[in-house]
Amino acid sequence: MGRRRTGRTVRARRGRRYLLWTLVGALLVAGGLGGVVVWRNTYDLREERVVLRHHGHRLDGVLARPSSGGGPFGLVVFVHGDGPVDATHDTFYRPLWEAFARAGYASLSFSKPGVAGSEGDWLDQSMDDRAEETLAAVAWARGRPGIDGRRIGLWGASQAGWVLPKVAAKDRGIRFVIAVSPAVNWLRQGRYNLLAELRREGAGPQRVEAALRRRETTVRLLRRGATYAEYRAAVGDPDGVTPARWRFISANYASDAVADLRAMKGTPVLLVLAGHDVNVDVKETQAVYREVLPASTLSVEHYPDATHSLVDHATERSSLRLTATAVLAPRKLYAAGFLDRQTRFLRETGARRGDTSASP
Repeated sequence: MGRRRTGRTVRARRGRRYLLWTLVGALLVAGGLGGVVVWRNTYDLREERVVLRHHGHRLDGVLARPSSGGGPFGLVVFVHGDGPVDATHDTFYRPLWEAFARAGYASLSFSKPGVAGSEGDWLDQSMDDRAEETLAAVAWARGRPGIDGRRIGLWGASQAGWVLPKVAAKDRGIRFVIAVSPAVNWLRQGRYNLLAELRREGAGPQRVEAALRRRETTVRLLRRGATYAEYRAAVGDPDGVTPARWRFISANYASDAVADLRAMKGTPVLLVLAGHDVNVDVKETQAVYREVLPASTLSVEHYPDATHSLVDHATERSSLRLTATAVLAPRKLYAAGFLDRQTRFLRETGARRGDTSASP
């Protein structure tokens, strides 16, 4: 979700998505499991398609309310990680929406600019742009019937780690933040990710040294505002980095969350970290959050067997197992206890603030 994803990685994700739905079709035809699949992928929610106008662009989204009751409901506004993410994150968000609904909260998520029905191009956005877009979504939601504007919080993963603190610092009415696998510093995160992936691939010392030299060249180019043509001339094969991606990286490579984390002090935060995260240095993230945020408002939850996306590590390593789980038991894609812990956090946060409507 949050690393600076290359074109190769995006293509690989699209390939996995194609494989997933190909296998879905095979399962339905070969096993006659259509009814089971529909049942397993039916959620206790009322979903409504919504539209937000922001800076002249249309953003298409989904407002998912609890299946019963008229509210007013608290609200969780979703902030995506990296890449072309639609409002449901290819349905990956729906188990979360259902879990939040059990705590009496609705969920709001918009497709990124240029994705699904949303206009614009997410690669043209800085982290400040993304924060302004999220603030606009919060302001829009406060005027919606059935939504309690005093109980709006944020959920975000990975790259959202640079967006969530900006929003919470600017809008002191934000009631809580759930930060899943967030990074702190863009450049340090990129270096960590590079070395972690090289270790996973069993790269030798010479390959590691060459990769680090190339990275140092790239960072120097970014710092002096080099063009894409200059970048390509210096590094040769761009490894899937397109001109648009280079612009995106150039606009965001200096991102660091520390100042915004300090400015949002007092907002309850649930920090969620995974034991098999090759994208984010979870030790650094935890250390910074604990140093900057008051212990009274910070809860940290570790999932040793989870990956960056909070999917069980063993499940994610097997394409067949991942596909079967996504089709037949999508709520079990996430690490054990992940959904329930977030539900409890919402209830506990509501109780601390004197809100009784979210109690079981």
